[in-house]
Amino acid sequence: MSSPHDFNPALVTWDGLHGLPRFDALNDGDFAAAFEAALAAHEREIDEIAGNGDAPTFDNTVVALEIAGDALSRVSSLFWNKAGAHTNDVIQALEREISPKMSRHYSKIGMNAALFARIDTLWEGRETLGLTLEQTRVLERHWKGFVKSGAKLEKAEQEKLAAINEKLAGLGTQFGQNVLADEKAWALVLSDSAELEGLPEFLRDAMAAAARERGEEGKYAVTLSRSIIEPFLTFSERRDLREQAFKAWVARGENEGETDNRAVIRETLALRHQVATLLGYGNFAELKLDNTMAKTADAVNGLLRAVWARAVKRAGEEEIDIAALIAEEGRNHEVMPWDWRHYAEKIRARKFDFSETELKPYLQLEKIIEACFDVAGRLFGVRAVEKKGVAAYHPDVRVFEIRDREDKLVALFLGDYFARSSKRSGAWMSSLQSQHRLELKNGRHGELPIIYNVCNFAKPAEGKPALLSLDDARTLFHEFGHALHGMLSNVTYPSVAGTGVSRDFVELPSQLYEHWLTVPDILKRYAVHVETGEPMPQALLDKVLAARTFNAGFNTVEFTSSALVDMAFHTRTAVEDPMAVQAEVLAEIGMPKSIVMRHATPHFQHIFSGGYSAGYYSYMWSEVLDADAFAAFEETGDAFNGEMARKLKDNIYSVGGSVDPEDAYKAFRGKLPSPDAMLVKKGLSTFEELTGSDA
Repeated sequence: MSSPHDFNPALVTWDGLHGLPRFDALNDGDFAAAFEAALAAHEREIDEIAGNGDAPTFDNTVVALEIAGDALSRVSSLFWNKAGAHTNDVIQALEREISPKMSRHYSKIGMNAALFARIDTLWEGRETLGLTLEQTRVLERHWKGFVKSGAKLEKAEQEKLAAINEKLAGLGTQFGQNVLADEKAWALVLSDSAELEGLPEFLRDAMAAAARERGEEGKYAVTLSRSIIEPFLTFSERRDLREQAFKAWVARGENEGETDNRAVIRETLALRHQVATLLGYGNFAELKLDNTMAKTADAVNGLLRAVWARAVKRAGEEEIDIAALIAEEGRNHEVMPWDWRHYAEKIRARKFDFSETELKPYLQLEKIIEACFDVAGRLFGVRAVEKKGVAAYHPDVRVFEIRDREDKLVALFLGDYFARSSKRSGAWMSSLQSQHRLELKNGRHGELPIIYNVCNFAKPAEGKPALLSLDDARTLFHEFGHALHGMLSNVTYPSVAGTGVSRDFVELPSQLYEHWLTVPDILKRYAVHVETGEPMPQALLDKVLAARTFNAGFNTVEFTSSALVDMAFHTRTAVEDPMAVQAEVLAEIGMPKSIVMRHATPHFQHIFSGGYSAGYYSYMWSEVLDADAFAAFEETGDAFNGEMARKLKDNIYSVGGSVDPEDAYKAFRGKLPSPDAMLVKKGLSTFEELTGSDA
């Protein structure tokens, strides 16, 4: 590596608390030089492995690859963390430069003929090497990675593939930045009381804070952050303002001019198809599904269409109820997408006799974080200890030690909960450092996982507690489920640690964890009133549990339509006009006029800048698994059954990608699941319908 004077050493020498980076010693201007040095160092390490005169062995080739590029992975993890959670013009400019550069770097490694020859020799002779299951999986991952990077192609085709991948990396960055720019650029500033009709206090507080951030003191801003726009669409009595805000929300990435994503999408899809063709696949979905549980597009579309038929039927019934309420209010307009959330909330309040506003005082962010930790303690024997005064990448970020029953440190966890304009929308988990047990070049044996969660909850006014919606609380549990997957990892090799699993398996630990939020014992203990500290009354708790499947038609139609469009884009050979394909798919499946896709194509970040291309279905695929997995606990009569929890930790949360997902699931549950439990959980079917019995 270049002399430490060439760049800020704090980027690669992490000597804060338990090896945490010293964020207070980092500057945005430090990254460019550090990337240069780290890329060059990784390149030298690769040349050394490829040029090794000794015959290839697992240790001198695969293990060497696993520990190479340590500096690069440190600089990268800090940079991408910043780019997602606390960006600015300097970071964004560098991101546009780094994305293609990184793609070029990894393409070069993937096409290193001498290196692939060593990996290929090991792969061909794998039966004779005496490898463990984990080692075989790691070798397979490297071998397939090389093949998918074009290692078996002729030189000219390799160069073509590398150029395409570089271009795609730049387009992905551009897509995400365009959406963020559209989100930042739009706000609806309100000031008179008539414009605020129907808005509860928590939302007014959040809108006042958002207006303040935009220099509009004393006013209220509707922004396109989900934590503001969704409650605004739910509670505002002003249909004209709901329509205005909704149209701005769904128009992200489709506003003409510099931030319009339609041309980016067209080019992305064309280039992805070229990648698939070069690598010998019929389409991009085939390439992406090659190493998943689903395996084929037919299997994916089969599940999606089966669920769609039930979902759209249920949504039709829900729409009839909404239309009746609109008529009851003496209005004569049809049900439009900016009406749905508003009237659904009124119906829910009437049907179950409670509203989101009534629920919200019982869902304090602080308490729900405690609930998350408590569930982890009961299931997996870990506890969180907050470390105050430890600098992170933003003042709002909190740092926790995660310790086991023997008080041994197992991980560091960072929680970043509040929305800000420097943060992309949504919620995610990522790691600064993954768990493994290898010896590194600096003499360290293994590494502690350093995991972070990013959410976008509305930040309360100074001195007020943050209150969540039920959806927010689920998101918190979901992301912490991912975090546990990273923190409980117990493998030898970093490439299969934690969330290093197939895309349609990675959502199982997160979606499964959501189930424990609504376990009555947890809600009773942590859903306490913000002012009185009284637990949620049993009657309200019963209503919340009864209402879990309310609006399931709408929610499932929103999701499934997005997943079907994603598959259509990636199973076709040519997509001249992506918006026309979107319209065609929605017409063919009979998309109701009153509902829109959860993520319309121009702001569908999951598939155009987030790694879920031909993979958005995986949330539902994992739902089939998580409903069945939670049923395993329910069958014991105890949501915290010790034996089940042990099996879950040993076979799902701790093994990462070291075991085939099907085998991992069967080791936990004894069998693979059918969609039945999921359909019942969603309220799209009853047990009787599925079994054909009326018992």
